[in-house]
Formats: sequence, structure tokens, C-alpha cells
Amino acid sequence: MLNFTYNIPTKIIFGKDELGRLPKEILLHGNRVLFLYGKNSIKKTGLYDKVVSLLNDKGIFFKELSGVKPNPDISSVREGIKIIKENNLNFILAVGGGSTIDCAKAVSAGANYTGDPWDFLLGKAKVKNVLPIGSILTLAATGSEMNGGSVISNEKTQEKLAFGHPLLVPVFTFEDPTLTFSVSKYQTAAGATDIVSHLLEQYFSSHNDDGLPDRLTEAMMINVINYAKKAVLEPDNYEARANLMWTSSLALNNLVTYGKKHGDWASHGIEHEVSAIYDITHGAGLAILFPNVLKYYLNKDIAESLPLTKFLNLGKNVFGISNDDEKAAALKTIEKIRDFFDTLDMPSKLSDENVDDSKIDVMAKGAARKGTLGYYHMLEERDIFEILKKSV
Repeated sequence: MLNFTYNIPTKIIFGKDELGRLPKEILLHGNRVLFLYGKNSIKKTGLYDKVVSLLNDKGIFFKELSGVKPNPDISSVREGIKIIKENNLNFILAVGGGSTIDCAKAVSAGANYTGDPWDFLLGKAKVKNVLPIGSILTLAATGSEMNGGSVISNEKTQEKLAFGHPLLVPVFTFEDPTLTFSVSKYQTAAGATDIVSHLLEQYFSSHNDDGLPDRLTEAMMINVINYAKKAVLEPDNYEARANLMWTSSLALNNLVTYGKKHGDWASHGIEHEVSAIYDITHGAGLAILFPNVLKYYLNKDIAESLPLTKFLNLGKNVFGISNDDEKAAALKTIEKIRDFFDTLDMPSKLSDENVDDSKIDVMAKGAARKGTLGYYHMLEERDIFEILKKSV
């Protein structure tokens, strides 16, 4: 096991009927708030009115930034920074799913920066003097509520890039599973797909068994597989929603990487290029790409005579696969992952999302902009092209 420092600083306030604590939590960090959210969903559910009432009752000054898109655009980040500077705000409250929280992190990074916030995505600026962020989670998916990562799109340049820093980890997050009761079947399924994909990315970090981190990852995958379909079929099933919500947070707060090498992240890198151009739902893109990335990895493992440890452990411990033929067991494991996505009615081909092969070369080049992509195997542009081609 590798050396590590355990540090997960986000305070989680979990469960229903806890939102009354919001003003107290905010006032520990600031008193002039940017209230950041998406479109109309929190107004339809009544959450917007509840937040506004809580802020007003305690005399907390706030300004709003609404309309954050599912793939948050840099234009929203710029607008948020402008509002902060014009009103001398000192705290950001993000209410929504991962996209809203990701946007809040980029706003936080840029609040005291004199340049353009896209510089952070390009690696031209360092995260230094940030504003604290708090969040109210309304979708179990990205894990952004408990980590310092952010993914932002640039519609003008058709780019979707990631950046992150420990300073951008939310100081608190309210996780009330009842706030996800109104999430559509499709978004619930896409969120569950995203959670499993995060776990898979971190699982495939080496060709060895990594002990406890791998067992934790397997347990979380079993939990999502168990509860995802229940949440889709029974939207108001509290236990199903609660288990998905908490697993979403634990799946990407570094817990499952402590003591091992970092994850692979090739599937996410490729999907970002797809959704940057075609604006498809992130979870749907991952459902299409991940099985094909794993098949590509398996073929490389076999060609290079590398151990199939991860495939075999995943198959045995998560899906109950037992087969003396290692290749057959590994292939069956990938099939089981695909089957899980199918049970959630997630797409299996890019063409299902109206993505054709006309820009495969552009997406492959973008994914390999830093030379290679991935860690379990380092993929070059030609490898990514082949994966995309098989995914159409």
C-alpha cells in the first residue's frame, strides 16, 4: 500500500428535514452569498422558495445566478464572477447536481483572479485565493459535492476540460434523498451510470490487486447495482435514493484511492470530447464508451501477456463470475457491466445519441491533446480513434 494523507474536509449533513441548519452553516464562512442554480427544477419542487426564505429570515444578503446548463459553460462562470465582484460577495451556495457545483468551483477559483477563468481549464492559472462553497445536492451522480474537481465546457471552442484543487472542495453539503424524488428516470439512470463509471475508473489503476481500496470500490459498485433500478422504478423509495446519494459522494472523494495509484480516466476523457461537440448527457456517453474501452484494454492485456487481475476480481467479487478460462471470465465481466447499463435503458452506441462518425478524428485528437490518455494503458490518438469507431 502506498503512503497517503487522509483528508476529506467536507461536512455532510445527511437526511431529510435538515435544511433549517443552512443559515448557520453559511454564516460560519460568509454573509454575502452567490446563490447559484440551474433552470427551473428547484422552483418546481419548492426548494428555491425554501432556500430564499431561510436566507431572508436570517438577513443573509444574496444575489442569484440561474440557468447553469447540464454541461456548464464558461459563460456562466464569467457571469458568476461578475456578480460576485459587483456585489462584494464572499460565499457561494450551489443548489443542484454536479454541473451546478462544478460551475460554482470555477466561479470560486476566478472570483479573485484578474484574468479570464478559462485560464484555469487551460492550466495557465493556479488556484489560489478562492471563495468558500457550500452545496445542496439534488442529484446523485458526479460526486462533485465532496471533491475539488470541476469540468467546464466552452461552447464557442467546442471544448470540455477539467481542473481541480483541494481549496475548491465544498465546506459543507446538504444531502437530502427526498430532493432526488423528482429526478426523472433517465437522469436517475444516467447518474447511477456515472457513479459506477467513477468507481471503474479508479479500480483500473494497475494490473495488481490493491487490497482494501479495491474491496471498498467493489462494495460500492454492488450497492449501486442493487439500488439503481429500484430508484428508477420507485422514484420515492427513500432507501434506494439515500444509498445512491451517499455512494455518489463516497465514490469520488478520494476514499477509494487512498493507498493506491490514481485511476485511469480514459473513458471520461473520451466522453468529454464527445459531449463537448454533441452536448449529450455525460452518463449516457459513459455507458456507451466504457465497455468498449474495457474491451480494448483486455485485448492489450492479452497481447502484452499482462495479468487480468482487475477483470477477474471484478467479475468474481461484483458479478459472481467463476471461470477457469481467464479470457472468457474477463469478457463475461465486461458483458455484465454492459448488461447493467442496459437494465437502466442507457444507450449502447453513439448513434443512439445522434452522434455519427464525421468528427471521430477531431474527438480523438482532442482526447489526446496531452499526448496520451489513461493510466491502466496509455492510449494514443490512434487507440482513441479505434475506440470511438467501435462505439458508433
